[in-house]
Amino acid sequence: MNVVLWGVLPYLVIATLVGGTIWRYRYDKFGWTTRSSQLYESRLLRIGSPLFHFGILVVLVGHVVGLLIPESWTNALGVSEQAYHAQALTLGGIAGFCTLVGIGILIVRRRTTGPVFMATTANDKLMYVLLVGAIALGLVTTLVAVGAGAHAHDYRETVSPWFRSLFRLNPDVDAMADAPVQFHLHVLVGMLLFAAWPFTRLVHAFTAPVHYLFRPYIVYRSRDAQVPAATGRARPGWSPVGTTDRDRRPR
Repeated sequence: MNVVLWGVLPYLVIATLVGGTIWRYRYDKFGWTTRSSQLYESRLLRIGSPLFHFGILVVLVGHVVGLLIPESWTNALGVSEQAYHAQALTLGGIAGFCTLVGIGILIVRRRTTGPVFMATTANDKLMYVLLVGAIALGLVTTLVAVGAGAHAHDYRETVSPWFRSLFRLNPDVDAMADAPVQFHLHVLVGMLLFAAWPFTRLVHAFTAPVHYLFRPYIVYRSRDAQVPAATGRARPGWSPVGTTDRDRRPR
């Protein structure tokens, strides 16, 4: 079972994430959107969306640092083990709490606002369940570490080596198997979230509006006569549309 969970399943998730994203881009470009519902309700959205997005950004940066940077590197930089874990627990706890509050507000908004709820799909519901599960389990691991104090499990000796070993195509199954059960649950829900990612609105995270930098200007033309005061003549391209001299006379 450990081989299946920590040696096979991660690669199935990666294949689904990459293959699903490519498929979605090729065959569902019009569906590659957040399906924004700001038009229906904006008050709760202005509160919940920044909390969630900024919080999840800090959480992701923390995961990248904790999983990809070996312990020997931080020691070489003069960061003690106590200082590293204190900073990770503090920032991780605050960011995780803000993220959970933000997504909670978004869920309440989606459930209590009629038009927003009517636009909610089964994929959206699955996405929210997986997001809340991953965030909540991440906070549980943080709270357990805080409660354990000096006896807290050091994930950089189990989860981090396993994660880095996946990129070497030689997964360290035993290292991940030695991690406590809360880490197992957090990683499993996280893998399910990434497997479902391409088929939900979360796919918009892979989009950057780079083409906006190179698209041509949009030309707007007024229907009213625009006569510059200096020349007394209308500028090219500002000819009135659907009006006559009689319509333009002051009344």
